[in-house]
Amino acid sequence: METTSRAVAQAPAAEGGAESPSARRAVDGYLRAPFPWYGLDEAFTGPRWLMQVGTAADGAVEHGSIGHGDEPSVRNEHVAGDDQDAKEKFAVVVTVAANPVRRSADGTGMLEATSVSSAAWLAGVGLLSFTWPGQMDHSLRDDWLEQQTETAWVLADDLDGPDWSTLSLPVDGVPTPFHYRESEFGWVLAGSTEQGVHIGAYGRGMSAYGLAFAVVKDVSEYA
Repeated sequence: METTSRAVAQAPAAEGGAESPSARRAVDGYLRAPFPWYGLDEAFTGPRWLMQVGTAADGAVEHGSIGHGDEPSVRNEHVAGDDQDAKEKFAVVVTVAANPVRRSADGTGMLEATSVSSAAWLAGVGLLSFTWPGQMDHSLRDDWLEQQTETAWVLADDLDGPDWSTLSLPVDGVPTPFHYRESEFGWVLAGSTEQGVHIGAYGRGMSAYGLAFAVVKDVSEYA
């Protein structure tokens, strides 16, 4: 799936509570999407924050992420279960438009189809963006990230393989099957909805087993 985004947290509001230009641009991208956005349902009462949308080669919005809980920092000097991980509890929900193979808007080429595997890959890469083994030298991180990104794609392309289990979670109140896996860095899951989108999610410090997803009624509230 060809996209032009990277998972990054939304910039904070300007001093005095005014909305920053970067926050305005972020929400504008979400408002351009022709599909509904998903987040955790109303049972989650903590902070919510926009991340960045991803676009296809023709500029159409294809996916985006909404964070819940603590805005994560890169995990580079801490091991699972220590105080740092206990303080950073977050879940990020990735919404991906369910698109077939189609011609680009300018007629110059074809755009790849999206699938549950697309959501799984985006979630896996999203988790990697906040991950960095503590024993690794800074200069080697790019090579490690490239290798792990490829691994995330291989795993996403084999959702029926042994690395994944099945987890049922509510989506708009309806029990829905998800593909789920855990690693030393966190967890990743992916599934589909009846609203024409796929859902991916990743997190750390928050259990995936108690999550439930629902359509975001007004995404501009998160700006």
